[in-house]
Amino acid sequence: MSRAGPGDGAAVARQDGGMTEEQQAAPGRLRGAATATGRALRRGGTGSTSAARYVYRQTRRATQANGAGDSGLSRVIELHAFNAAGDAAVAISLAGTLFFQVPTGEARDQVALFLGLTMLPFAVVAPLIGPVLDRSSHGRRWAIGLTMALRGFLCWVMSGQVNGDSLLLFPAALGVLVASKAYGVTRAAAVPRVAPPALGLVKTNSRISIAGIVGASVSAPLAVLASLAGPEWSLRYAFLVFVGATILAILLPQRVDEAAGEESARLRGGTRARVPAVVVRGLRCNSGLRILSGFLTLYMAFLLRDKPFPGWEDRPELLLGLVIGSAGLGNAIGIGLGSALRNLRPDVVVVLALVADTAAAAGAALFYGLPTVLLLGLTAGVCQALGKLSLDALIQDQVPDRTRSSAFARSETLLQLSWVVGGFLGIALPLIPRVGLGVAALILVAMSVWVGLGVRERAPAQPAPEQ
Repeated sequence: MSRAGPGDGAAVARQDGGMTEEQQAAPGRLRGAATATGRALRRGGTGSTSAARYVYRQTRRATQANGAGDSGLSRVIELHAFNAAGDAAVAISLAGTLFFQVPTGEARDQVALFLGLTMLPFAVVAPLIGPVLDRSSHGRRWAIGLTMALRGFLCWVMSGQVNGDSLLLFPAALGVLVASKAYGVTRAAAVPRVAPPALGLVKTNSRISIAGIVGASVSAPLAVLASLAGPEWSLRYAFLVFVGATILAILLPQRVDEAAGEESARLRGGTRARVPAVVVRGLRCNSGLRILSGFLTLYMAFLLRDKPFPGWEDRPELLLGLVIGSAGLGNAIGIGLGSALRNLRPDVVVVLALVADTAAAAGAALFYGLPTVLLLGLTAGVCQALGKLSLDALIQDQVPDRTRSSAFARSETLLQLSWVVGGFLGIALPLIPRVGLGVAALILVAMSVWVGLGVRERAPAQPAPEQ
């Protein structure tokens, strides 16, 4: 009887279902590979987290620079970035629904009706916002939060109506527009209370505007990605943004609500503090700039949809995006120029901005085409940014501290109403390019003459004396 050798034992082990050394080592190798993979993923995750933390730290450092963190301005900057992000998402969603899915005549009638219905109460209530907020404890924080919460709610409502034929879409969309304008009024009243002494109101508002551009630039691609699944998803994304903005509004510093020692400002005579003539002229110029902005927003949206340029018949959304993009680029350029051209007189810049808008509108009416329309959008964006920064400078220099917040609120109210007037003109005028743009140019000519006649009035050399 022969003995089994080592090789025969291995064979018997294999026949009995045993494992070879290679098979026994396999689980160890798998565990090693899994460990290495996990380590690589942890390193990648750590790297991504570190990058995110770096971006977050740099962003916080930028928003808190020059005393903005101590004064509370950083909160306002972050809030405005969220505001612009939400508005960008709403605009992207409605660009393909409100203007492009409804017949032109029906859409214009509906928008005109609801714009008229919302204009009257806004015109009556808006002038009261500044004085009411001055007298209300915690008024500004809750008022700003209300504008954010209302837009979030309306975005959620629109997300359920955007693919249907419900008429709720139009009032909800205009409600978002009005709430956005109301936010501008309440924020303007709050900004002077958080402006660091090292910056001043002009640079403060410029920094806030830049934050809005950044917020919109970051949000727009995300909204576009969400809209690929349907316009309702970009509205749901906007809902989430406005929810976050509502929380940020409530967390604004308490000094936003402080109004000790302040008075209400008047644009004309009376027993209360009077706004200087140079500021009134700045308001008139900015009213013309906002009228053109509101007009172009609605008029060009319907015009380019109904009568696109040759070769763009199948791409009206892209065509409108080019015009809106040119205006956005102009706005960014204007903000940059406002920070760079510090030695220019704001009372001169604001008049030149109105004249430039007038010339661009007249040129687009006489030589209507894609290049002139893009140039008009670019010019309107630059002039609106420069005009607003110049008006901020005039209010800062000429209006006493105790009335400055009320002056900002009332001026912003007038500018928002001017935008609504321009939007209504954009709906009412016929979709004949040279007629619509020609009327807009004539209105700006009339306002330029009105402002030019007022330039003869002597502006006060020094700010109004404190009393």
